[in-house]
Amino acid sequence: MDAVSEVKSRLNIEDVVSEYVSLKRAGKNFKGLSPFTNEKTPSFVVSPEKQIWHDFSSGRGGDMFTFIQESEGLDFKGSLELLARKAGVDLEKYRTSSFGSSKIDKSRLYKAIDSAVNFYQKQLISNQKAMDYVAKKRKFSRQTILDFRLGYSPDGSRALTGYLLKKGYKESELKLIGVANERSGQLFDMFRSRIMVPLCDQSGQAIGFTARLLEDRKDSPKYINTPSTPLYDKSRQLYGLHLAKESIRKSGYSIIAEGNLDVISSHQAGVKNVIASAGTALTEQQLKILSRFSDDVRLSFDQDRAGLEAAERSIPLASKTSINLKIITLPGGKDPDELIQKSPELWQKAIDDAEYAVDWVIERYRKSLDLSSAEGKKRFSDVMLGVIRGLSDPVEQDHYIKLCSEISGIDQNALREKIGQKSEPAQRLKHISPADQSPPYIKEQKRAADRLLCLALASPDTRNYLDAITDEMMATDTQKSLLKFLAANPKFDSASQLDELKDNLNDGKVLLLQFEELYSTVDTLELQYEASRLRAKVVEYYVKQQKTKLSKKLAEAPDSDQEKILSEVRSLDQLLKKVKDK
Repeated sequence: MDAVSEVKSRLNIEDVVSEYVSLKRAGKNFKGLSPFTNEKTPSFVVSPEKQIWHDFSSGRGGDMFTFIQESEGLDFKGSLELLARKAGVDLEKYRTSSFGSSKIDKSRLYKAIDSAVNFYQKQLISNQKAMDYVAKKRKFSRQTILDFRLGYSPDGSRALTGYLLKKGYKESELKLIGVANERSGQLFDMFRSRIMVPLCDQSGQAIGFTARLLEDRKDSPKYINTPSTPLYDKSRQLYGLHLAKESIRKSGYSIIAEGNLDVISSHQAGVKNVIASAGTALTEQQLKILSRFSDDVRLSFDQDRAGLEAAERSIPLASKTSINLKIITLPGGKDPDELIQKSPELWQKAIDDAEYAVDWVIERYRKSLDLSSAEGKKRFSDVMLGVIRGLSDPVEQDHYIKLCSEISGIDQNALREKIGQKSEPAQRLKHISPADQSPPYIKEQKRAADRLLCLALASPDTRNYLDAITDEMMATDTQKSLLKFLAANPKFDSASQLDELKDNLNDGKVLLLQFEELYSTVDTLELQYEASRLRAKVVEYYVKQQKTKLSKKLAEAPDSDQEKILSEVRSLDQLLKKVKDK
C-alpha cells in the first residue's frame, strides 16, 4: 500500500471535510454550504461511499487531498503531509533509500514548539509590563492575544531551555527548532525580554517565532526571527495566513503588510485578509502560495525609498506567477497600525484605492524626477525599463513602453533599443520571439516534454498529469505521436507491452531508458511531484510562444480587434495559473 492509500484507509472524507464545512446527512451523502462561494442554499456534496466531494456552486470537486489543496492553498505534497499527520502516517516509510531517511522526528519538534508557545503565553500573563505593552500600547484585546497566541520571553538566560528540558525534550531538538543556541558548551535561550509572536504554517501549526524587544535598545535589533529550521523556511511562510485565508478567498484579494503587528491590528479592526512576509523580502514561493487563494495581491509597504525599491523588486515576481499586483498608498506616510488606530475606515479606503504596481511606480518617478532634463529622462528610462524588462507578458511590455514614451517624451524606438528590442513590429520583444529563440530555450522546452512523456510511459501513476497537455504543446513530431499513443492506450504497461508502441518503438525505448537513468530509484510520491512540475513547465513554454504570436497580432491589429486579442492573452494566463494550482 502506498502513502496516499494508507492515508485514505485511515481517514474518512466526511470527517476531513467537516472540519471546514458544517455537513448534514442527505440520504447516502452529506450536504453543506460551499466554503468557496457565498451561497445560501447548500450545494456542496460529500459522498462517503465514493470518498469524493463536489461543489456545484463553483464546479470544483475531487478527493480528500484536492479538498485540502483547495481549502488550505497547498500543493499535493503539502496536502499529503497535512493529512498524513492527521492520520498518523509516517511518510518516511514510503520513501526509497535514494532520498535518504531523515533521522529527525518532526512530530516531536512540533510538540516542542507548541510547548514553547504555551510557556511564553503563561509568561506574558504573569508579567505586568509585557501585558501593558500588548494591551495598552498596542491596544490588543484579550481575544486577539489568544487568537494570535502572543507571549513573552523572560529575561533569564535559561528560562525556556530549562522548562523544555524538564519536559523531556533533547538539547539537539531545542537547537533544531531555533529557540536555543549553544555557547561554550552550554545551551541558552535564543529570545529574552521580548514579545513573542508565533509563526504558523497554513494549517495553524506553530513552526517558529518573531520576537520584538519590549523596550527598544540601540545595542539590539528591534525584531529577530527564528532562523531556518526543519520546520520553518522563511521564503515560503506568510505570517497570519492560517487566519486570513478564508477572508482572502471571500474578498477576492490579499494584503501584504510589512510587520506582523500590523497584521494583528488589521485583523482586530475587522480587515482579516492581511498577512505579512515573515521578516523577509517578498519571494516567488510566497506569491505562488497566495495565488492559490486569489491572484489579486495588494502591498502595504512603507512609502519611503526602501518601499519603492521593494515594489520594484516585487513586480517581476508577480508577473512570473500571474499575480495582479497593486500598491496601497497610506495617507500621511503612516504604517497600517498607525492608520488603524486613527480610523479603520481610512485603512479600508486605502486598500480599496490600491493602484496597479507598474502604474504606481511610474507615477512615483514621474513626480520625483525632472523629465524635461536629459538627466531626468535617463534616470526615468533606467528605472522603468528595468521594471518593464521584468514583465513576462510581451503585450504588457509593449503597453508600458508606449506609456513611458508618452510620459517622458522619449522616442519609443530609443526605449526599445535601450531595452534590447528592435523597433519594427515583427521584431518587437525579441528576447522571447520564436524566430530568435536561443538553442537553450528550445532545448529546455524539448527536455521538459521528453521527461514528462518518459514518466507517463514508465509510471502509470503519473499518466494523469498529461490531462492538460495538448498536441500543440509538444516540441517535436515524435513527442506528439507518443502523446497520442498514450491517450489511445491509457492502460499501457511498458514492461510487457513494448510491441504496442509500433512506429514509436525506438523513441519509446529511448524514453524508457531515460526513465531508468533518471527516476528508477525514485518513489511514487516524488515521481508525481516531478510530473506535476514538468506539466507546468510544458504549459508555460506553450503560453510564452502563444503570447509572442499575439503580441505581433496586437501590433498590427486595428483598435476594434485589440480587446479580443487581449482576451486571448488573459485566457492563456488562466490556463497557466490553473495548471500551476493543480
